[in-house]
Amino acid sequence: MALARSMGLGNLIFYGTGTILGAGIFVVIGEVMGRAGPGAPLAYAVAGLVAVFTALSFAEIGARIPTAGGAIDYVEEAFGTAYRLPSIAGYMLIVANIVSGATIATGFVSYLGSFVDVPHWMATLAIVGLVGGISIAGMKQSAWFMTVTTALGLVTLLVILWLSRDGLIAWPAKLASGEAFSGAGAWTGILAGAFLAIYSFIGFGDMAQTAEELEKPKRNLPRGIVVTILIVFAFYIAIAAALGGRDDISAIANADAPLVYAAVQEEGTLQMVLAITSLLVIVNGALTQVVAASRLMMDMGRDHRSGMPGRMGKVSERTDTPIVSTLVTTAIVLALALFIPLGTLASGTSLAILIVFAMVNAALWRLKKVDQPEDVPNLWLAVPVLGFVFCVLTIIGQVILWTTGMGS
Repeated sequence: MALARSMGLGNLIFYGTGTILGAGIFVVIGEVMGRAGPGAPLAYAVAGLVAVFTALSFAEIGARIPTAGGAIDYVEEAFGTAYRLPSIAGYMLIVANIVSGATIATGFVSYLGSFVDVPHWMATLAIVGLVGGISIAGMKQSAWFMTVTTALGLVTLLVILWLSRDGLIAWPAKLASGEAFSGAGAWTGILAGAFLAIYSFIGFGDMAQTAEELEKPKRNLPRGIVVTILIVFAFYIAIAAALGGRDDISAIANADAPLVYAAVQEEGTLQMVLAITSLLVIVNGALTQVVAASRLMMDMGRDHRSGMPGRMGKVSERTDTPIVSTLVTTAIVLALALFIPLGTLASGTSLAILIVFAMVNAALWRLKKVDQPEDVPNLWLAVPVLGFVFCVLTIIGQVILWTTGMGS
């Protein structure tokens, strides 16, 4: 049974914006601040440079091959089954989405713990169970939930920016004076923060995987990816600058709810409202990761790839969703969220997704050398080439940081 096309362009933009911001700003910003300090905006700028070329590659190749398999089908179309590259891409993406879902769930528990005393295991079980249930209910229900929570999240970020405006105004002076990169190991910290911040941009791959549930994917998918990247990049730089311009960066980095702490230090109604809306956006981010991973399992099971059981490819006639693959995804997310620290999860996701991004850029380059369909965007050939180079250089840089002990 085929997936139902129930998403429009607006739903796609909110879907992508919600998952990217939910992971990158509300969850990982504290970890990035801890590594990069006042250089955090530079870390996000470097990460954005790496991500934007790959995002554009996804915009064209996703329009060329609008399937739920995403990178799996892109790599197979370009390279066939040589060296099992499609299967490698598929499993790497599944790992990335599942680990990302666990990362976001862990961030949710930290935020919740900042104002409600709930046992870690209970909060984790609740968030993962909620996300799994919404994912099973149907893509239309998921899309509407994401639209509402993303709208709330954007309003929340604007409020936080206003409350943190003194830091935003002060940060350019730090940059001009060299304070943002003058300390011992500052550049190493910025690079380590940039690698972690790449995790903040992975959502456009998830957007591409909605192609079978998207109306007019050849038109809407490229537009949705470009608009989403512009929105989230602007917020990342602005929020990172607002926090980087402050004098209490270490406190922000160690806070359970860094954005809420940065905006309001005193307990009260405003703090509670910001915490609740932040939690809703984080749920949104976790939901998209579960949806993406389950769709990948479905695609691989449907096509009987590399040992993926055929039952994973079954779509429920009642909900139009792959229930078995969603349950498996949810169970693994739960296990990881219960036992693995947030920073480790985010770093692992970044490495896995960078490998897949490099493969997708190489796939688009190869396909463009063969032909150029008239009904899809026509990027310069340099775009996938630069995307591939930036991904490889970032992987090498992080491996160097890890082996020298500077990236932890």
